[in-house]
Amino acid sequence: MTEWAPGPVHVVAPASSANLGPGFDALGLALSMYDELTGEVVDDGLDVVVEGVGAEELTLDESHLVVSSMRATFNVLGVSPPGLRLRCRNVVPHGMGLGSSAAAIVGGIVLARALVLDGVRRLDDAAVLGLAARIEGHRDNVAAALCGGMTIALADDDARGIQVARVELGERLGVVVFVPPAPVPTSLARGLLPENVPHRAAAANAGRAALLVAAVQGDRAQLFVATRDELHQHYREPAMPQSYAFMSALRDRGVPAIISGAGPAVLAFAVEPFGGEELSTHAPAQWRAHVLDVDTAGARVVAGAVHPEPDPARNRSDAEGVTVDNK
Repeated sequence: MTEWAPGPVHVVAPASSANLGPGFDALGLALSMYDELTGEVVDDGLDVVVEGVGAEELTLDESHLVVSSMRATFNVLGVSPPGLRLRCRNVVPHGMGLGSSAAAIVGGIVLARALVLDGVRRLDDAAVLGLAARIEGHRDNVAAALCGGMTIALADDDARGIQVARVELGERLGVVVFVPPAPVPTSLARGLLPENVPHRAAAANAGRAALLVAAVQGDRAQLFVATRDELHQHYREPAMPQSYAFMSALRDRGVPAIISGAGPAVLAFAVEPFGGEELSTHAPAQWRAHVLDVDTAGARVVAGAVHPEPDPARNRSDAEGVTVDNK
């Protein structure tokens, strides 16, 4: 007989940025912006409530991504709860290249695992990663959302599954995420990529991706050179011209800026001489600038709600980052 966790379980799952310039489909970075999930096994039925981002658009049935990810987890564990109550407080923007799907999937899996008393023993993090990648379709965002920090994720051709390495960042690494008013579907952005790329461009990106890993661990002054990309960002410009122009303008000033994931959000590393608060003031009109840190823990069970009450002096986006509206 399955034993369920008593009372509600709280989980937070971070936003994430993938690619990071040259690290196409391999590098990921967890960010201090969180979706919060609260789940509980009940006697029967399915009760889903969503607050925040997507509250008016998301389905509240079995097709909800958190719910379907939880169901997939229960299936792997060979259990079936009589009923579920789920509360979602969403902060991560949808369709912006900030890993909202990965946060929902990884958060749902971690929540379902925690609702089963021996779930962690029966489903370790490697299994969670594999399940999340199968649901999401990509490994870079889910690796960062699960592990926290900066991750390198790749599929091993020798059928050993997904290989993940976590990069130790050392001292604090701040970022500013610039979110435009309208999303771009990932399928559209990915559809603009060519089947083949020049060998020279691939070789250059391989070198810069390696340099980027070294730069976040040591000489942050190398981040500008290390974040240059030749494989995907310029191909996607037609789908997000304002994002590409803004990123290019930041880089013209010497700021290590990239398109976050498949876009259209832009991420800039806040390294000397560019402070996060100062960078945030350069957001285009109608964009939102989030001053964040790197999340170092990944999706996890927490004792209770992590979102603070709104600070009247600032519009806070999460427990650590600051949101600035530029209108």
